[in-house]
Amino acid sequence: MVAPGPAAAGRDRTAVVVLILGIAAVSTAATLIRLADAPALTVAAWRMLFATALLAPFALRTLPRDLPALEPADMRRMALAGVCLALHFALWIASLDYTSVASSVVLVTTSPLWVGLAAPLVLGEPVPRPVGTGIVVAFVGAVMIGGGDLAITPRALLGDLLAMGGAVAAAAYFLIGRGVRPRVGLLTYVTLVYGTAAATLAIVALASGAPMSGLPAATWIALALLGAVPQVLGHSSFNWALGRLSATFVAGTVLGEAVGSTLLAWLVLGETAPASALAGGTVVLAGLLLAVRGESALRAAARRTRAGRHPAGPPERSGRRTPPS
Repeated sequence: MVAPGPAAAGRDRTAVVVLILGIAAVSTAATLIRLADAPALTVAAWRMLFATALLAPFALRTLPRDLPALEPADMRRMALAGVCLALHFALWIASLDYTSVASSVVLVTTSPLWVGLAAPLVLGEPVPRPVGTGIVVAFVGAVMIGGGDLAITPRALLGDLLAMGGAVAAAAYFLIGRGVRPRVGLLTYVTLVYGTAAATLAIVALASGAPMSGLPAATWIALALLGAVPQVLGHSSFNWALGRLSATFVAGTVLGEAVGSTLLAWLVLGETAPASALAGGTVVLAGLLLAVRGESALRAAARRTRAGRHPAGPPERSGRRTPPS
């Protein structure tokens, strides 16, 4: 098996740098939400509306090419993915009104665990033992956070449950979109899904009486930054990196958001994480990293096995990275 050449290594290093910038971008979300003086539904709706507005002018070039090739079932799946994304943001942003940034972000970033648990049922993919072990460890950490926050106040536990619900909704968003994404360009996909999420949140916000106008100037600035920085720059960085690095590696790096968000909340908001969040969060991150490393090792072994079965493949193809599904 031939090792990747300098060009491939350079592309990998560039992708890692983009991922680091993406983590820094998404880490601003929790603090910006706290700075926005508006209800959770208002914040969630405007976050997605601003993001969609920023992407739409660029997507106009790809939509005429991609839309005719889509099946009605693909359109339905993207619409459902958008609704799940809307639910994810509505629940997570609401959680920040009840619990600490540290607890909320650690719990909402457990979405890879729920993907792993649902994959055998939804996709027919078994959960390898190292991944299952990591899931169990992370769940123990989540219980530690919830138990500690309950000792502080039942209100904090409600925030933890909302954040966990946001993680489950995000997992559904990833699972639904997995079957569509390979057939749709990235820009077209995120614009349509973000647009559906924005419309869903705006309708629900208006129906519930949440204000969509008349907000303070500082809140408008925070909402615009939410759409531009963590949503467009942060999430787009992760999606871009998926074309150059494994999905497992990318998912593992997203765990850095919990660290970045907690640090930024301390620097900007003066919020110190409770001891239960620090202890339980450490266990959650350890479990997630264990699951990611276990899956990475299994995939590396599978690649070596495939390379051993086909040692005589064309040399010019040996250094190419297969895009993740």
